Amino acid sequence: MSTEKIRVLCLDIEGGYGGSSRSLFESIAHLDPVDIDAEIWCKRPGPIQGRYNAIGVPVHVTPSMPKVSSLSRLSRNLYVYGLFIFDWFRSYSFRQSLMKAADKFDVVHFNHEALFLLASWLKPRTKAALSMHVRTNLYGTLFCRWQTRSIVNTLDHLVFITENERRSVSDYSGLDAGGTVIFNIVQPNDALPNDKVPNDGRFKVACLSNYAWIRGLDLIIDLAKILRANDRRDIQFVFAGNMRLTGSLPDKLREIASAGGTLEDYAHKSGVSDWCLFLGHVPEPERVLAACDALIKPTREANPWGRDIQEGLAAAKPVISIGSYNKFIEDRVTGVMTKSFDAGQIARRICELADDRGLAKQLGAAGRKRILKLCDGPSRADDLLEVWRKIAIK
Repeated sequence: MSTEKIRVLCLDIEGGYGGSSRSLFESIAHLDPVDIDAEIWCKRPGPIQGRYNAIGVPVHVTPSMPKVSSLSRLSRNLYVYGLFIFDWFRSYSFRQSLMKAADKFDVVHFNHEALFLLASWLKPRTKAALSMHVRTNLYGTLFCRWQTRSIVNTLDHLVFITENERRSVSDYSGLDAGGTVIFNIVQPNDALPNDKVPNDGRFKVACLSNYAWIRGLDLIIDLAKILRANDRRDIQFVFAGNMRLTGSLPDKLREIASAGGTLEDYAHKSGVSDWCLFLGHVPEPERVLAACDALIKPTREANPWGRDIQEGLAAAKPVISIGSYNKFIEDRVTGVMTKSFDAGQIARRICELADDRGLAKQLGAAGRKRILKLCDGPSRADDLLEVWRKIAIK
């Protein structure tokens, strides 16, 4: 294998406001400049640009970078792809710049599957090899099947954050996805506590996600109702993120969303404001974790392996989630995991942790040990570098 320095252009859609962006940064930061010349183009301005500047990696903000990803409902797909058509025409200058720049690099890395149509357009227009990170599980709709087939047929190599994403791409495309599974890098979390989280002795359960129906954040309100019914005032949920209600929602959620409301409004109308603390967007979510005793993600997709879960484990906090994939969360070993959402059962398990803080710390310590082994920075960055070397122009 060649050990010559390779040149990699990475396209990032989040600018530091999401897990995919932070994960890419950790990979680049752990690579030796002797091995790689990296350049980053970000669709959004954000905190990640300052972090790249601090390590001497060139970074540019390119807001006209076109992106789109398939959704679960036909009507929503027609809507997002309709908008994308306009974005595509407006991106002409960006695409011309990308085409000219690409041939200066050995590899162009698309850091999210939402860039699949841009990758398909660039493929016949450059000599550079193309790689892509697949970071989410798509749905089994016609649009998603088309997207996964395009991804498999276009990219020279795919990188998956777990085995689950590789399996779903293979299943939905009907093709062998191949590629490489590389867990996201997660750093030890020893941040100072966020001072907006009161140190009042209550057992604090953090939630570090922007609101989306599939993420199940509204289910936390159901847990709070049970705690209220049992007069468990010693437990509080701490929400960090944008809680604006979006999408097609049922019943009371839909009424609040139509009035421009948020999950905080839903908690208030449900009578559980005392059990919920809403911080809004927080630039350093690790400080929220440091101020809390556990992390919860009651995902409706049963996918207990996102970056917030990994960061919770790295912060030595027991993690509470839904699903059966136990590579990271193992029930009663590193946290609490149930196969489906049962509010009564999960509320009881949270109360167990609140009543036995020693147990919570024991689960958290086991979770940190596990995640730092699986998501070790130098090792996982070397895995990604090996992928790029294999496909780089010789």
